[in-house]
Amino acid sequence: MTTPDADARLGRGTVTATLDEGAVSDTPIRVLLVDDHAVVRMGLRTFFELQDDIEVVGEAGDGSEGVALARRLKPDVVLMDLMMPNMDGLTAIARIKSEMPETEIVAVTSFIEEEKVTAALEAGASGYLLKDAEAEEVASAVRAAFAGEVHLDPAVARLLAQRLRTRKTEADPVEPLTDRERDVIRLLGQGMSNKDIGAALFITERTARTYVSNILGKLGLASRTQAALWAVEHKLSEPAR
Repeated sequence: MTTPDADARLGRGTVTATLDEGAVSDTPIRVLLVDDHAVVRMGLRTFFELQDDIEVVGEAGDGSEGVALARRLKPDVVLMDLMMPNMDGLTAIARIKSEMPETEIVAVTSFIEEEKVTAALEAGASGYLLKDAEAEEVASAVRAAFAGEVHLDPAVARLLAQRLRTRKTEADPVEPLTDRERDVIRLLGQGMSNKDIGAALFITERTARTYVSNILGKLGLASRTQAALWAVEHKLSEPAR
């Protein structure tokens, strides 16, 4: 990962799966960087210092230190490398989400491996990026996570979509959903957060969260990320007419 002076790139461009990239928080998003490569952390910190809406509140060199700092600093978003010594990123994600479910986590790694992608999302990560993503895309992923939305590397999105296709059965999996649940998963597929879904359907954020949980249970999915991809795959994410 390089600094903005090197074309503000971490490598190659990525595409957000569901993010409205124009979203900017009114107050700085507090970010914790967890990566065993100091140069990566330095590059990200240098870039984020140029962003008015993102503030790096801490850095950790491994998963164990990352969990400890997350407990102390209570960041809004954690950028988590998956391959680290002492405690890997997957274990750290699960620990942080179990203790601080309000903290959002974006997994970052150098490669795509279906088992690790699935494990990261099931552990609670709300995004998945490759280390060769552009710096602007990392910032977009942070903003998306903070807004309760999802940001995936396009190759990861394709991988998960293919995985969902292989899970299709002869019975129509949409059938168990009520009309209201269909409304919710349609908006979920458009990348809306629980708060946005609630506003769109004139229900509370807590009610929207309950609907999302019910949908995950009915469809046998592990995360809202998988539900959003499922909605896209089944053409439920298109705006209602």
